[in-house]
This record gives sequence, structure tokens and C-alpha cells, in this order.
Amino acid sequence: MARVLIEITEARRRVLERCKPLADEGVTLEQALGRVLAEDVTSGDDVPGFDNSAMDGFAVQAADTRGATPTKPATLRVVDESRAGAPASARLGAGEAIAISTGGMLPAGADAVVRVEDTAPADGGVDVAVEVDPGRDVRRAGDDLRAGERVLFTGSTLGPAELGVLASVGRESIRCSRRPRVAVLTTGDELLAPSEPLRPGGVRNTNAYSVSALVARAGAELASVDTAADDPAAVRAGVQRALGADVAVVCGGVSVGEHDAVRPAFAALGAEEVFWGVALRPGRPTWFGVHAGGPGDGGALVFGLPGNPVSAVVTFILLARPAIRALLGAPPADPLRATAVLDDAYEKLPGRAHAVRCRLELRDDGWHARPTGDQGSHVLTSLLGADALAIVPTESGSVPAGERVAIEVLE
Repeated sequence: MARVLIEITEARRRVLERCKPLADEGVTLEQALGRVLAEDVTSGDDVPGFDNSAMDGFAVQAADTRGATPTKPATLRVVDESRAGAPASARLGAGEAIAISTGGMLPAGADAVVRVEDTAPADGGVDVAVEVDPGRDVRRAGDDLRAGERVLFTGSTLGPAELGVLASVGRESIRCSRRPRVAVLTTGDELLAPSEPLRPGGVRNTNAYSVSALVARAGAELASVDTAADDPAAVRAGVQRALGADVAVVCGGVSVGEHDAVRPAFAALGAEEVFWGVALRPGRPTWFGVHAGGPGDGGALVFGLPGNPVSAVVTFILLARPAIRALLGAPPADPLRATAVLDDAYEKLPGRAHAVRCRLELRDDGWHARPTGDQGSHVLTSLLGADALAIVPTESGSVPAGERVAIEVLE
């Protein structure tokens, strides 16, 4: 009897309902890029903390510039200087100006800044050639953030902008969910290292590199990369080592062939099957289960991915990556929310969803997608230049050019 294949959306749901954020830990800003916040962050101070100049020029009292023109400038006496990090000590009085740099603290008594290009040196002072209003080129304290304002939320992924904001509110470290440790195991008698000479029936072990790179890009810690021959004892030993991580990703050996020893190894080692078989091309024989209660209880999430290189990459992106993001504490995201116009016709029979590798182009009417070429699960070069996976639903037949399809943009 043929096994029942589940939809990719149902497979993802079953994966994610078994994921919860790992325990949090302290992380310095230097190590926080790409991490996921496990706390809300509020500003302890106003940012900026003082009124300051938006331009190089002169701090003035706006009233002193009334009627100033290039032919009839207002002449003011320069009494001090305010540089970034070195405020003026003098208080500004009527008829006076204080030289000021961008970011310099606005001196007491000043209410505006005249840009340096609107001035000219005068004997002991400065000629102001324009009239300015109060507040001109002044950045007020708290323009960016107010003390007590919440600036970042639990679940935020920390990029360069977020790190800069954290520094601006005086945080040297923050609480982040622990990065899951992921073990990658590739299986097969045919696998060769890149440096090994090819032999009859041998293939390069591409999954050891592409899947490991996907682990790192998802934000996880790569715990190990291992390879096992198609021998039940070797496979079982490799799987047992992989189960020591939070997530075990095993490539190959999950189908129904005589030498496919991975599923028996999962069963023998106590990994509980959640599903085996997804209505997806490429990726039909994908297996998922939980060992010893999952990462929160000292166990592991277990993914058995197909050995074909494209199948392994696609199923990792659609299933394992969302699991890693969930363990990191990132909010779930619907991968099928974007759409694009398919520029080339795509032939398909109903029965399985297809994940079509596509290049994207943004036009006036939105995204357009064009398949990268041959979509065979062994054609690894179909991923070169791919910006997205176009998801053609199970029930759909061939898709004519010009029809909109759901896409998942690749990172």
C-alpha cells in the first residue's frame, strides 16, 4: 500500500508545533549579529541626550538674524566654540554667536543654527547673510528615542541597525535565545570528498557543504559534519552521534531502497516518527521526528532529508530552517505570502506541489519569476542565481506564462 503524502504546509505545521525557543543567555553586542532577542529592550535615556546641531555653522539667537540678507548681513561677535564631545562653556548672549560643529551641543541661550555656508568671517566675529527661525538646524533631545520607550521586542533578529540602536541606548550585552546546535550527517557509499579522485559510481559530497552552509545562514551553530557509508552499523553510529545535538539533519537513505538504512536507525535509537513523505517535488521521501522529547528536554529534532542535492537544499529551506528559527525565538512567518508573475510556462501534473527554483525581477506590476532551467532534483546548478522558490500547489496542473504563483524568497 502506498503511503499517504502530506502537504508541505501540514509538514511545516507539524514541525513548528514541536519547536519552542531554547533557553536564553547573555550575549555581548560584538557577538550578537544575527541572534534573536529574548527580551524587550527599552531606552534608559533620551536619544540624543541633548539639543545639538544638525550642521556645521554658528549657534545664534534667531532674533539677532532678523532682516539679515547677503547685502545687509547681521554681524555677530564670536565668543566660543562647541564641538562634538566638547561643549561651549560660555552662555550665548544677544548679539553673539558660538561656532558649532555637527553634533555639537547647542549652547545655553542659543535657539538656532546658521549654516557655515550662509556666513562670512568678520573682524572678531561673523557676518550672517540669512534670517533663521528658532529651531533651525537643531536636533532636539529625544528626537530619536525617549527615556523608557521600548525600542526592540522579543523575537527581533539583530542586524547592523539593531546593534547600533542597542549601543545608542547603552546596552553592551543583551539576552538572546541560545543558538541550536545542528549536526549534519551525509550517507552513501558513493560520496567522495572534493579532493578525492572520481571513481566509477562516485559523486562529490555536496550536501556536506551546502546543507552545512544553510545551517550557519539560518543562525544555528554547526556542531558537526559527518559521513557514513551505506552500512546499517555505520549509519546507526553516525545517527547516534548526531542525536547529541539539538537538531540532527541526515541526508540520504530515507527512501525505500534495500540499502536505505537511515529510518531503521532512527527507529532503533528511539526517534519518534512524526511524518514520512511529503507531497513535494523535489523532496518526497522527507522524514521528520523527535528524539527524547526534543531540544527542550535534552533530545533533538530529527530531519531525514533526501540525498539528491537539490532535494536536500529545498527541504532544508522549507522545513529545517523554520524549525531553527523557531528554536532561536524568531516569530513564525508564512513562507507563501508573496506572489510573482511566472514569465515562462511550467509543465506539471497534479499530485505533488513543486518547488521551482526561480530568478526574480521587480517590475511596475510587482515581482516576476523565471525558472532557472532544468528543475531535476540532481541539477544542483539550478540553484545558482535562484532568488526564490515558486510553490506550485499539489492540485495544480501546468502553469501558463503570466499566471501568479506563490513564492518563498531565499535569503
